[in-house]
Amino acid sequence: MDNIRFILVVTFAMLLYMLYDAWQIDYGPKREISVAQQMPQDLKEDLPTATGGEPQPESRAEAKPIVTEVTESGAIISVTTDVLALEIDPKGGTIRNLDLLKYPREKENTAVEWVWNLFGFSKPEKDLSPIRLFDSNPERLFLAQSGLIAAEGSANAPTHHTVFNFEKDQYLLGDDQDTITVPLTWTDNQGLTVTKTLTFKRGSYTIGVNQTVSNDSTQPWTGRQYKQLLRVPYKEEAGHTFIRTYAGGVVYTEENKYQKVSFDDMASDKLNVKTTGGWSAMIQHYFAAAWIPPKDQENTFYTKDLKDWRYVIGSYSPAFTVEPNSDMEFSAQLFAGPKIQPMMEEIAKGLELTVDYAWLTIIAKPIYWLLNQIHGFVGNWGLSIIGVTLFIKLLFFKLSQTSFRSMAKMRKIQPRLKELQERFADDRQRFNKEMMDMYKREKVNPLGGCLPILVQIPVFISLYWVLVETVELRQAPFALWMQDLSAQDPFFILPILMGITMKIQQSLNPAPIDPLQAKIMKMFPIVFTVFFLFFPAGLVLYWVVNNTLSIIQQWYITKNLEDAK
Repeated sequence: MDNIRFILVVTFAMLLYMLYDAWQIDYGPKREISVAQQMPQDLKEDLPTATGGEPQPESRAEAKPIVTEVTESGAIISVTTDVLALEIDPKGGTIRNLDLLKYPREKENTAVEWVWNLFGFSKPEKDLSPIRLFDSNPERLFLAQSGLIAAEGSANAPTHHTVFNFEKDQYLLGDDQDTITVPLTWTDNQGLTVTKTLTFKRGSYTIGVNQTVSNDSTQPWTGRQYKQLLRVPYKEEAGHTFIRTYAGGVVYTEENKYQKVSFDDMASDKLNVKTTGGWSAMIQHYFAAAWIPPKDQENTFYTKDLKDWRYVIGSYSPAFTVEPNSDMEFSAQLFAGPKIQPMMEEIAKGLELTVDYAWLTIIAKPIYWLLNQIHGFVGNWGLSIIGVTLFIKLLFFKLSQTSFRSMAKMRKIQPRLKELQERFADDRQRFNKEMMDMYKREKVNPLGGCLPILVQIPVFISLYWVLVETVELRQAPFALWMQDLSAQDPFFILPILMGITMKIQQSLNPAPIDPLQAKIMKMFPIVFTVFFLFFPAGLVLYWVVNNTLSIIQQWYITKNLEDAK
């Protein structure tokens, strides 16, 4: 029984290691892919086909994709708003090279630069360019595509391989504007005209995509809209060695709710799910892109595993018929931006779940809400972390008090246990009996210091995931040299403080009776300090504050028990 605390600490350390190891296996970098491998071999294979969920026969004809001739447009349309800078390829109206202007890749840190200059070192180069979400570079290929699939017997319709006509090649959101509208048109010169309109709004990461079919021919036209995301496997940004989060496909349906669809899943089992509403997305750490069809429309969600490490996730609508001399509009929304939960909740049901807390969501979401509420008052994410730590400490105050009282009592009888151990060194059974008798006489519960800690572990892990997944903490400053809570401490001051507080807290606990265990326990502050050197500063800040509060509480309880002798 005296070894239970040692076992608990070792188990916790092993849990951390296994968690990190699991990240590496599941979400770590995959096999390197050469540029040559990634270049598309068949540009028509990425359309919705039977392997990705063929539309079932509806109305008068069996639906099948009809591809118009693929040509090169040569021109590119650029669009710049206050939060986005992107390109639209007239070939299909595909959105590519989308930059998030409010989110630079790296952040200047004047404190670090001052130290570098003080010691005469050259300043490290910073990449201040914005995060690029959609990308036409074959090594980081990520595109948002949309188009129409004509039913058999109907006139051809434009897919994302079809070149559209456009009015101008540059759009800039002016100070007096709230909206930009980019129209693209196509006609078969036989009465069928399609106008694809992309709408951008000030301060918004949501792009409206409407496709209007005008049928001035003498025959009805039947077809459906599709929208999809195409990308190669995502490579984690450098600088987050110990942070591995899920990157891959996601679908949300009313039946199955939030469901991950990894690249391996796309390769092994093609998705083919029909549902009303929902959305499909590709997500990565901090950012996401999602196609959101009308919430009252039935859609079929599909995935495809293409050649050369390209993967597709998307959806298509039911078949609709446009009668002669009439129009019909197909609509959808494309979200491309940071995973800010309050913003995403307003865009589509369940979209905030792309901030993935896994099975701890039920605990993590209230913690995020509290973190956000505190930030609304103090305006500093570092202070918000401290506030959440204080709240959690108060929430578990009684449990912690029980744990620390038990540890203090154990510490008080430690010398007597040592005497028992020496007296019955050759009789382990007798020693255990005498030890248990002493626990009963002194009313000491050897598990009392461990069980309250076990209860709190899910909350601690949930808070960890909140701090890891919250994009608002990315490059968020705290104070002095800590100008990015999502990056490691540049001077390792916080990890060292964490090690010191852990050592102080360890000194307040009863030492293991076994000398070998005692030596191993003394190494834990050093081991954890090294481990935390690579953790984001926000996480280490939480542990420093939590340890400090625990030291104060434990010291007070221990002192009162010692004074009561």
